[in-house]
Amino acid sequence: MQWSTPFTISKSPFPISHQSKILSLGSCFAETVGQKMVGYKFDCLVNPFGTIFNPISLVKLLETALHLQQWDEAEILEREGLFFHYSSHSDLVAESKKELIQKLFNQASLCNKYLEHGSHLILTFGTAWIYELAETGSLVANCHKQPSTNFKKRLLSLEEMKGKLKSLLSQIANSFPSLKVILTISPVRHIKDGIPENQLSKSLLRVLCAELENSFSYVSYFPAYEIMLDELRDYRFYKADLIHPTEEAENYIWEKWGASYLTDEAREKSGQIHKITQELRHRPLNPHSEGHRKFLNNLLEKLERLNAEFDFSSELSAVKKQLNSESK
Repeated sequence: MQWSTPFTISKSPFPISHQSKILSLGSCFAETVGQKMVGYKFDCLVNPFGTIFNPISLVKLLETALHLQQWDEAEILEREGLFFHYSSHSDLVAESKKELIQKLFNQASLCNKYLEHGSHLILTFGTAWIYELAETGSLVANCHKQPSTNFKKRLLSLEEMKGKLKSLLSQIANSFPSLKVILTISPVRHIKDGIPENQLSKSLLRVLCAELENSFSYVSYFPAYEIMLDELRDYRFYKADLIHPTEEAENYIWEKWGASYLTDEAREKSGQIHKITQELRHRPLNPHSEGHRKFLNNLLEKLERLNAEFDFSSELSAVKKQLNSESK
């Protein structure tokens, strides 16, 4: 008996290796896959402006980073003595306007370096529903817990999104012709918008991705949303909120991602790193036993071998500290 609807995902023409330099921006999948790649020692910058849900805000941030433009101070707001910017997530916060602008500039500069020297750009779209400031009509990436009366909500049109993304992707191609772009749609449903409204939003985003992939040879699409919807449709793959994927679901999608985008060597190295990570999490019954000391010495040898290729300096330091503490 079959309990899911599996489908084939082709091998990507733009493979990722441990020599790749990756920028991952957008909604939840950008965060999930980005952090997993960081954990497997890929050079990946993940959401330097925090989680961003809609495509137009992503375009605005990337254009700011691409051209190192000035940040609009009119979009700064203060809440409880802290300062936020309407173009970024509330993760970017400061105690003064000057400090916030400097933080945003630093993140944009870092983002610019990953665009200039990068091999892959991952963009994950979460929703086509947006909020605009009622007073100015300016689109915001995050409402920062301001009164709902300050905003107007609307649905982005396909043509509006397509125009902005095509312009951005053309700019990127002109500046960084070797950069490959991977589009995904977040598997997390935005049910606060309403179930039919969420489906309408995701449908628009899916058509957007298809049209962009067909328009640019360096753009590809990874079906994270479809995997969650069809292969993992049972609620046992969702957390208690029935919205976010469980760790098992995230790992399943990661395996599909690896099979499609990672080189064979990268997958093999990631497997070795995964085993090391599991061993680092090991909690012994008796931390002072000779058996555990032998385990730590073996682990130290493995880390030293891998450290020649990947940065395991903090892990090496932690294991050596354990060995030194037990020898006293």
